[in-house]
Amino acid sequence: MRYEAVLKTDQQVIDSERFALRPPQPSDVGLLEHYTSDKRVAEETRSIPHPLAPGVAEAFVRRAMDADRIEDVWIMDGAGHGEDLRGHEVLGVISLTRMDRKQSQLGYWVAPPFWNTGLASEAVQALIAANPLGDDTFFAEVFQDNPNSARVLTNAGFEYVGDAEAFSVARGTTVPTWTYVRKMG
Repeated sequence: MRYEAVLKTDQQVIDSERFALRPPQPSDVGLLEHYTSDKRVAEETRSIPHPLAPGVAEAFVRRAMDADRIEDVWIMDGAGHGEDLRGHEVLGVISLTRMDRKQSQLGYWVAPPFWNTGLASEAVQALIAANPLGDDTFFAEVFQDNPNSARVLTNAGFEYVGDAEAFSVARGTTVPTWTYVRKMG
């Protein structure tokens, strides 16, 4: 079932050199379904199921656009930017989940055609620099079998604070993680 209502968010658009971080919109559903149905993407996240059920991407966009959301989501959109990404409206997703005491949990994924191009690093650095929620502290975690994501965080000034584990819906199991923190100021 498709929806027509467009909810407005108060999220700012954040520009980086090669793309913009912008709030999701209903027209993103098709590309989000396409990329998140890829097992490689789903298995690097906690919450994306594999196989992807009908309506999951649409529900994700609807939640991201809700005024009462606890997670602010941005689409990495190269449509109006650098030559190498022009025309690509969904390159990946980055988000901040609000916690208490001016803290947020950072999460991100990049679509497979754009892996190893520096997009994740650029998105994380742009979001941290903009600090749209006025956070004092950012947390992030990556699965230990994904050292490239760990490098993205350390290159953005995150410091390793320890090991933990998290459940991955796509993998159907608990996966060891590395936890990172970035303090502002």
